[in-house]
Amino acid sequence: MKLTLLGTGTSQGVPVIGCECQVCTSDDPRDNRLRTAALFQHDDTNILIDTGPDLRQQMLRTGVRHLDAILLTHEHNDHVIGLDDIRPFNFRSGHPISVYAQPRVAADVRRRFAYIFGEPIPGLPSINLHTIDEHTPLLIGGLLIQPIGILHGQLPILGFRIGAMSYLTDVKSISPEEIAKIAGTRFLVVNALRHRPHPTHFNLEEALALIETIGPEHAWITHISHEMGLAADIEAQLPPGVSLGYDGLEIDW
Repeated sequence: MKLTLLGTGTSQGVPVIGCECQVCTSDDPRDNRLRTAALFQHDDTNILIDTGPDLRQQMLRTGVRHLDAILLTHEHNDHVIGLDDIRPFNFRSGHPISVYAQPRVAADVRRRFAYIFGEPIPGLPSINLHTIDEHTPLLIGGLLIQPIGILHGQLPILGFRIGAMSYLTDVKSISPEEIAKIAGTRFLVVNALRHRPHPTHFNLEEALALIETIGPEHAWITHISHEMGLAADIEAQLPPGVSLGYDGLEIDW
């Protein structure tokens, strides 16, 4: 099984035209981040997590030929607005793609992409929209997927565990009951926006505290803003078993 980090940045973490900060002008590819998304692959099954505004570029550079399902963590623009760009996968397969989201998120998708759900028109994206919650596991392509309930500030959103890997982004808090679902995780991907506290995202200190609580073999940081600093500097400060994620990172297990 493999997880590829398609993007590890935020809307405050992608290169900004005209910005002269160290991150924007860095020639280290780890500092050049697209918006956060990930791809699970096992045998011939491809499961995408989130469809942000950089989805087309992410899919092209990854060389993905088909998608079996899409999991949405929540409805914010940087996680859903690229949904229209799945249409080449529809053209290739000739079938709708199953999209899984909380009821609130599914309703938002129907509102934003109303043209997808009207009378079928050739060339439009085609999806089958399924509602899920944090209580009921999913089975996709033989893979058991456990949704994890987390809070993005006060907004309930989802992370996901597939086998030995747990993927959490946009976390600000997580209950002991949901942490228990991650117990035994060998590998963890979790967000850390910056060093200073933030009202709706973990900062680095909070992310490291969760990593220590869960105790995975290895953890990677994602959803990183410019304020975190240069990747080379931050990597040197992280404890053993923790790394800064970067776009294109492939994690095999």
